[in-house]
Amino acid sequence: MRWDQRIGRRLKLRDLHMLTAVTEHRSMAKAAAALALTQPAITKAIAEMEHTLGVRLLDRTSRGVEPTPYGRALLKWSDVVFDNLHQAVEELDFLRDPAAGELRIGAIGPMLQGFLPAVLDHVTRRHPRIAFQVFPGASAVDHYRDLRERKIDLIIGRVKTATEDDLEVHHLFDEPLHVVAGTNSPWARRRNIRLSQLVDDAWVLPIADSRADSVAWPWVAEAFRAENIDVPKASISSNSVPLQVALLSTGRFLAMLPRSLVWFAGGALGIKMLSVKLAVQPPPVGIVTLKNRTMSAVTQSFVESARAVVGPLERK
Repeated sequence: MRWDQRIGRRLKLRDLHMLTAVTEHRSMAKAAAALALTQPAITKAIAEMEHTLGVRLLDRTSRGVEPTPYGRALLKWSDVVFDNLHQAVEELDFLRDPAAGELRIGAIGPMLQGFLPAVLDHVTRRHPRIAFQVFPGASAVDHYRDLRERKIDLIIGRVKTATEDDLEVHHLFDEPLHVVAGTNSPWARRRNIRLSQLVDDAWVLPIADSRADSVAWPWVAEAFRAENIDVPKASISSNSVPLQVALLSTGRFLAMLPRSLVWFAGGALGIKMLSVKLAVQPPPVGIVTLKNRTMSAVTQSFVESARAVVGPLERK
Protein backbone atom coordinates (compact mmCIF):
# COMPACT_ATOMS: atom_id res chain seq x y z
CA MET A 1 0.00 0.00 0.00
CA ARG A 2 1.36 3.41 -0.96
CA TRP A 3 2.21 6.03 1.69
CA ASP A 4 -0.67 8.34 0.75
CA GLN A 5 -3.16 5.43 1.04
CA ARG A 6 -1.75 3.96 4.26
CA ILE A 7 -0.93 7.09 6.24
CA GLY A 8 -1.51 10.26 4.25
CA ARG A 9 -5.29 9.76 4.20
CA ARG A 10 -5.56 8.54 7.78
CA LEU A 11 -3.26 10.87 9.74
CA LYS A 12 -4.95 14.22 10.21
CA LEU A 13 -3.68 17.59 11.48
CA ARG A 14 -6.31 17.38 14.19
CA ASP A 15 -4.73 14.13 15.44
CA LEU A 16 -1.27 15.71 15.55
CA HIS A 17 -2.70 18.67 17.43
CA MET A 18 -4.18 16.29 20.02
CA LEU A 19 -0.85 14.48 20.40
CA THR A 20 0.91 17.80 20.98
CA ALA A 21 -1.64 18.84 23.60
CA VAL A 22 -1.35 15.52 25.47
CA THR A 23 2.45 15.79 25.67
CA GLU A 24 2.29 19.44 26.74
CA HIS A 25 -0.21 18.74 29.51
CA ARG A 26 1.22 15.26 30.37
CA SER A 27 -2.38 14.10 30.70
CA MET A 28 -5.14 13.02 28.34
CA ALA A 29 -7.77 14.43 30.69
CA LYS A 30 -6.09 17.86 30.85
CA ALA A 31 -5.54 17.87 27.08
CA ALA A 32 -9.21 17.03 26.54
CA ALA A 33 -10.25 19.92 28.80
CA ALA A 34 -7.90 22.34 27.00
CA LEU A 35 -9.24 21.29 23.59
CA ALA A 36 -12.88 21.18 24.73
CA LEU A 37 -13.10 17.46 23.86
CA THR A 38 -13.88 14.33 25.83
CA GLN A 39 -11.11 12.11 27.16
CA PRO A 40 -12.41 9.06 25.22
CA ALA A 41 -12.13 11.09 21.98
CA ILE A 42 -8.49 11.88 22.76
CA THR A 43 -7.75 8.26 23.72
CA LYS A 44 -9.37 6.95 20.54
CA ALA A 45 -7.48 9.40 18.31
CA ILE A 46 -4.11 8.47 19.85
CA ALA A 47 -4.89 4.73 19.56
CA GLU A 48 -5.83 5.13 15.89
CA MET A 49 -2.60 7.01 15.20
CA GLU A 50 -0.58 4.25 16.87
CA HIS A 51 -2.41 1.62 14.82
CA THR A 52 -1.85 3.55 11.58
CA LEU A 53 1.86 4.11 12.26
CA GLY A 54 2.46 0.72 13.83
CA VAL A 55 4.34 2.12 16.84
CA ARG A 56 3.55 3.19 20.40
CA LEU A 57 3.55 6.98 20.74
CA LEU A 58 2.90 7.53 24.46
CA ASP A 59 3.88 5.93 27.76
CA ARG A 60 2.25 6.36 31.16
CA THR A 61 4.81 7.17 33.88
CA SER A 62 4.76 8.38 37.48
CA ARG A 63 5.14 11.91 36.09
CA GLY A 64 2.19 11.53 33.74
CA VAL A 65 1.96 10.77 30.02
CA GLU A 66 5.24 11.10 28.13
CA PRO A 67 6.11 10.54 24.46
CA THR A 68 8.09 7.46 23.46
CA PRO A 69 11.08 7.88 21.09
CA TYR A 70 8.59 7.32 18.26
CA GLY A 71 6.30 9.96 19.73
CA ARG A 72 9.16 12.48 20.06
CA ALA A 73 10.13 11.92 16.42
CA LEU A 74 6.55 12.46 15.25
CA LEU A 75 6.21 15.58 17.41
CA LYS A 76 9.44 17.04 15.99
CA TRP A 77 8.10 16.79 12.46
CA SER A 78 4.64 17.86 13.56
CA ASP A 79 6.19 21.18 14.66
CA VAL A 80 7.60 21.55 11.15
CA VAL A 81 4.21 20.74 9.60
CA PHE A 82 2.35 23.29 11.72
CA ASP A 83 5.05 25.91 11.23
CA ASN A 84 4.99 25.49 7.45
CA LEU A 85 1.21 25.68 7.50
CA HIS A 86 1.46 28.91 9.52
CA GLN A 87 3.95 30.23 6.97
CA ALA A 88 1.63 29.26 4.12
CA VAL A 89 -1.30 31.14 5.66
CA GLU A 90 0.92 34.18 6.22
CA GLU A 91 2.09 34.05 2.61
CA LEU A 92 -1.50 33.91 1.39
CA ASP A 93 -2.28 36.96 3.55
CA PHE A 94 0.81 38.68 2.15
CA LEU A 95 -0.27 37.91 -1.42
CA ARG A 96 -3.66 39.38 -0.66
CA ASP A 97 -2.02 42.41 0.97
CA PRO A 98 1.74 42.76 0.35
CA ALA A 99 1.97 45.37 3.10
CA ALA A 100 0.66 43.09 5.86
CA GLY A 101 2.03 40.18 7.85
CA GLU A 102 3.78 39.24 11.08
CA LEU A 103 7.43 38.74 12.05
CA ARG A 104 8.97 37.53 15.33
CA ILE A 105 12.52 38.76 15.92
CA GLY A 106 15.13 37.74 18.49
CA ALA A 107 17.75 40.40 19.28
CA ILE A 108 20.25 41.10 22.05
CA GLY A 109 21.83 44.20 23.59
CA PRO A 110 23.15 46.83 21.19
CA MET A 111 20.85 45.74 18.35
CA LEU A 112 17.85 46.81 20.43
CA GLN A 113 19.05 50.40 20.79
CA GLY A 114 20.90 51.03 17.53
CA PHE A 115 20.50 49.09 14.31
CA LEU A 116 17.20 47.26 14.86
CA PRO A 117 15.11 50.39 15.59
CA ALA A 118 16.46 51.92 12.37
CA VAL A 119 15.46 48.82 10.38
CA LEU A 120 12.01 48.68 11.98
CA ASP A 121 11.46 52.35 11.24
CA HIS A 122 12.44 51.78 7.60
CA VAL A 123 10.30 48.68 7.01
CA THR A 124 7.21 49.99 8.84
CA ARG A 125 7.28 53.13 6.70
CA ARG A 126 7.10 50.91 3.61
CA HIS A 127 4.71 48.32 5.07
CA PRO A 128 2.79 49.93 7.96
CA ARG A 129 0.50 46.94 8.47
CA ILE A 130 3.25 44.44 9.21
CA ALA A 131 3.18 43.50 12.90
CA PHE A 132 6.53 42.89 14.61
CA GLN A 133 7.23 41.10 17.86
CA VAL A 134 10.73 41.65 19.29
CA PHE A 135 12.04 39.24 21.92
CA PRO A 136 15.13 40.51 23.79
CA GLY A 137 15.99 37.10 25.25
CA ALA A 138 18.29 36.42 28.17
CA SER A 139 21.12 35.07 26.00
CA ALA A 140 22.13 34.04 22.49
CA VAL A 141 21.59 30.42 23.53
CA ASP A 142 17.95 31.20 24.30
CA HIS A 143 17.46 32.79 20.90
CA TYR A 144 18.96 29.89 18.96
CA ARG A 145 16.79 27.47 20.92
CA ASP A 146 13.69 29.57 20.20
CA LEU A 147 14.60 29.75 16.50
CA ARG A 148 14.93 25.97 16.26
CA GLU A 149 11.66 25.54 18.15
CA ARG A 150 10.07 28.02 15.71
CA LYS A 151 9.06 30.43 18.45
CA ILE A 152 10.81 33.22 16.53
CA ASP A 153 11.36 33.70 12.80
CA LEU A 154 14.87 35.12 12.81
CA ILE A 155 17.75 36.36 14.94
CA ILE A 156 19.60 39.61 14.31
CA GLY A 157 23.00 40.25 15.87
CA ARG A 158 26.60 39.09 15.78
CA VAL A 159 26.97 35.76 13.99
CA LYS A 160 29.67 33.11 14.06
CA THR A 161 31.65 32.49 10.88
CA ALA A 162 30.91 28.77 11.11
CA THR A 163 27.34 27.84 11.94
CA GLU A 164 25.40 24.65 12.36
CA ASP A 165 24.07 22.84 9.29
CA ASP A 166 20.47 23.78 10.04
CA LEU A 167 21.08 27.55 10.09
CA GLU A 168 21.26 30.08 7.27
CA VAL A 169 23.31 33.25 7.85
CA HIS A 170 22.62 36.44 5.89
CA HIS A 171 25.67 38.68 6.35
CA LEU A 172 24.87 42.39 6.81
CA PHE A 173 27.99 44.29 7.94
CA ASP A 174 31.24 44.14 9.88
CA GLU A 175 30.86 45.36 13.44
CA PRO A 176 34.10 46.62 15.07
CA LEU A 177 34.32 47.64 18.70
CA HIS A 178 35.09 51.24 19.64
CA VAL A 179 36.00 53.01 22.84
CA VAL A 180 32.96 55.15 23.62
CA ALA A 181 32.45 58.09 25.97
CA GLY A 182 29.71 60.59 26.70
CA THR A 183 29.62 63.60 24.40
CA ASN A 184 30.41 65.74 27.47
CA SER A 185 33.50 63.70 28.39
CA PRO A 186 36.87 65.50 28.27
CA TRP A 187 38.10 62.72 25.96
CA ALA A 188 35.37 63.49 23.41
CA ARG A 189 37.32 66.54 22.22
CA ARG A 190 40.68 64.75 21.94
CA ARG A 191 42.24 63.22 18.82
CA ASN A 192 44.69 60.36 18.26
CA ILE A 193 44.17 58.79 21.67
CA ARG A 194 46.06 55.67 22.65
CA LEU A 195 44.33 52.96 24.64
CA SER A 196 47.15 53.06 27.21
CA GLN A 197 46.15 56.65 28.06
CA LEU A 198 42.73 55.49 29.21
CA VAL A 199 43.50 52.61 31.55
CA ASP A 200 43.23 54.71 34.72
CA ASP A 201 39.80 56.10 33.83
CA ALA A 202 36.51 54.76 35.17
CA TRP A 203 35.41 51.88 32.92
CA VAL A 204 32.08 50.14 32.50
CA LEU A 205 32.95 46.65 31.24
CA PRO A 206 31.06 43.41 30.56
CA ILE A 207 31.05 40.79 33.29
CA ALA A 208 34.11 38.56 32.98
CA ASP A 209 32.25 35.37 33.81
CA SER A 210 31.36 32.54 31.42
CA ARG A 211 28.06 32.07 33.25
CA ALA A 212 27.05 35.61 32.26
CA ASP A 213 26.95 34.63 28.56
CA SER A 214 28.70 37.82 27.49
CA VAL A 215 29.28 38.09 23.75
CA ALA A 216 31.39 41.23 24.20
CA TRP A 217 33.74 40.31 27.05
CA PRO A 218 36.28 38.14 25.12
CA TRP A 219 36.73 40.89 22.52
CA VAL A 220 37.00 43.66 25.10
CA ALA A 221 39.67 41.69 26.95
CA GLU A 222 41.50 40.95 23.69
CA ALA A 223 41.54 44.64 22.76
CA PHE A 224 43.60 45.44 25.86
CA ARG A 225 45.83 42.38 25.56
CA ALA A 226 46.61 43.20 21.92
CA GLU A 227 48.22 46.41 23.21
CA ASN A 228 50.05 44.51 25.99
CA ILE A 229 47.85 46.23 28.55
CA ASP A 230 46.23 44.53 31.51
CA VAL A 231 42.47 44.77 31.47
CA PRO A 232 41.65 47.63 33.86
CA LYS A 233 39.57 46.98 36.91
CA ALA A 234 36.05 47.99 36.02
CA SER A 235 34.33 50.59 38.16
CA ILE A 236 31.08 48.91 37.16
CA SER A 237 30.61 45.50 35.52
CA SER A 238 27.39 44.80 33.65
CA ASN A 239 26.21 43.23 30.41
CA SER A 240 23.31 45.68 30.27
CA VAL A 241 23.88 48.01 27.33
CA PRO A 242 21.23 50.53 28.51
CA LEU A 243 23.05 50.77 31.86
CA GLN A 244 26.40 51.27 30.13
CA VAL A 245 24.94 54.01 27.93
CA ALA A 246 23.30 55.75 30.90
CA LEU A 247 26.64 55.82 32.74
CA LEU A 248 28.52 57.04 29.66
CA SER A 249 26.11 59.95 29.30
CA THR A 250 27.33 61.33 32.64
CA GLY A 251 30.71 62.03 30.99
CA ARG A 252 32.62 60.17 33.74
CA PHE A 253 32.88 56.67 32.27
CA LEU A 254 34.34 54.83 29.27
CA ALA A 255 33.14 51.61 27.63
CA MET A 256 33.69 49.50 24.53
CA LEU A 257 30.60 49.28 22.36
CA PRO A 258 29.85 48.27 18.74
CA ARG A 259 30.06 50.85 15.99
CA SER A 260 26.45 50.48 14.82
CA LEU A 261 25.04 51.48 18.22
CA VAL A 262 26.86 54.82 18.12
CA TRP A 263 26.26 55.30 14.39
CA PHE A 264 22.48 54.88 14.57
CA ALA A 265 21.73 56.18 18.08
CA GLY A 266 24.79 58.02 19.40
CA GLY A 267 23.27 61.49 19.01
CA ALA A 268 20.07 60.57 20.83
CA LEU A 269 21.95 58.66 23.54
CA GLY A 270 24.59 61.31 24.11
CA ILE A 271 27.57 59.08 23.35
CA LYS A 272 30.51 59.34 20.95
CA MET A 273 33.24 57.07 19.56
CA LEU A 274 36.75 58.12 20.60
CA SER A 275 39.64 58.14 18.09
CA VAL A 276 41.25 55.03 19.55
CA LYS A 277 42.41 52.25 17.25
CA LEU A 278 41.59 48.75 18.53
CA ALA A 279 43.39 45.72 17.10
CA VAL A 280 40.43 43.33 17.27
CA GLN A 281 37.81 42.27 14.75
CA PRO A 282 34.73 40.73 16.42
CA PRO A 283 32.21 38.67 14.40
CA PRO A 284 30.02 40.53 11.89
CA VAL A 285 26.33 41.28 12.24
CA GLY A 286 23.85 39.24 10.27
CA ILE A 287 20.40 37.71 10.22
CA VAL A 288 20.04 34.02 11.08
CA THR A 289 17.15 31.90 9.84
CA LEU A 290 16.48 28.17 9.59
CA LYS A 291 17.72 26.46 6.43
CA ASN A 292 14.83 24.03 6.29
CA ARG A 293 12.25 26.80 6.58
CA THR A 294 11.04 28.74 3.56
CA MET A 295 11.70 32.45 4.01
CA SER A 296 8.37 34.26 4.09
CA ALA A 297 7.68 37.37 2.07
CA VAL A 298 7.60 39.41 5.30
CA THR A 299 11.04 38.10 6.28
CA GLN A 300 12.36 38.97 2.83
CA SER A 301 11.03 42.53 3.22
CA PHE A 302 12.77 42.80 6.58
CA VAL A 303 16.10 41.57 5.15
CA GLU A 304 15.80 44.03 2.25
CA SER A 305 15.17 46.90 4.67
CA ALA A 306 18.14 45.84 6.80
CA ARG A 307 20.43 45.94 3.76
CA ALA A 308 19.06 49.36 2.75
CA VAL A 309 19.55 50.83 6.22
CA VAL A 310 23.10 49.53 6.53
CA GLY A 311 24.18 50.97 3.17
CA PRO A 312 25.45 54.35 4.49
CA LEU A 313 27.25 52.68 7.38
CA GLU A 314 29.08 50.28 5.07
CA ARG A 315 30.06 53.08 2.69
CA LYS A 316 31.43 55.04 5.65
